[in-house]
Amino acid sequence: MKISFAKMEGLGNDFVVIENLAGKIKPAPLEVRFLCDRHFGIGADGVLLVEDSRAADLKMRIFNADGTEAETCGNGIRCFALYAFQRGLVSREDFQVETGAGVVDVKLKGGQAQVDLGRPLLEASAVPVNLPGRVINRGVTVGGAREAITCLSLGNPHCVIFLPRDREINLDDLGGKISHDPLFPNRTNVEFVRVVSPREIEVKVWERGVGPTLACGTGAAAAAVAGVLNRKTFRRQLVHLPGGDLRVEWSRSGRVLITGPANLVFFGQIELPIQETGSG
Repeated sequence: MKISFAKMEGLGNDFVVIENLAGKIKPAPLEVRFLCDRHFGIGADGVLLVEDSRAADLKMRIFNADGTEAETCGNGIRCFALYAFQRGLVSREDFQVETGAGVVDVKLKGGQAQVDLGRPLLEASAVPVNLPGRVINRGVTVGGAREAITCLSLGNPHCVIFLPRDREINLDDLGGKISHDPLFPNRTNVEFVRVVSPREIEVKVWERGVGPTLACGTGAAAAAVAGVLNRKTFRRQLVHLPGGDLRVEWSRSGRVLITGPANLVFFGQIELPIQETGSG
């Protein structure tokens, strides 16, 4: 089966975007892994399906590079939104996108996209993390190391760790170990944060189902929220990621807004035996 796709990126966090308005495309994990393979496939951190929605203007489904389906993705939504507008699937620059974590509001302006991620969930049971109450600067043994962690959900789980300026880490090793720790029943995204000032932080992310990435929208937002919870930062922050910068605001109303760029890289077609509805 030949499918058409677009390659999109947001701060280097890249995606294969496929229109699936008829709902016929149902990618198996093996097929997702092939599309995301940087040697034998297209190469991406994930696959986004553009689908019809009864709850919003469009629906986004996201699959991680390892083939698992995720609830949401901040950078993915920005890429999804730009694609939908440029392709004429929506006629307005402000519209709603249904995700596995609920409906989010998106605004496009001058090559930038602002996404309203909603209110963070702070109770451990909602993240989820196998600890009582709220997990804010909690000292635990996780991933084989003793760390002070702050955990929250922005539609997907996050574990935030603040690093002193002189501490170096092996992101791939420690991030993976923490993500797969039994403390997190659904696994977790892991953010390692250095505070530059009350208005600026540097963040490196180990994404659940992907590994180290150049950027993560919900990861940047989780780090920013954790900075406020730990009284290290203000509510408006510039977040420096390896792939570029995002602006994050945790508003007084409790909603988290992220603003940053998204870009179309190229269009293409690829032969892939994706199953269709009714096929054997």
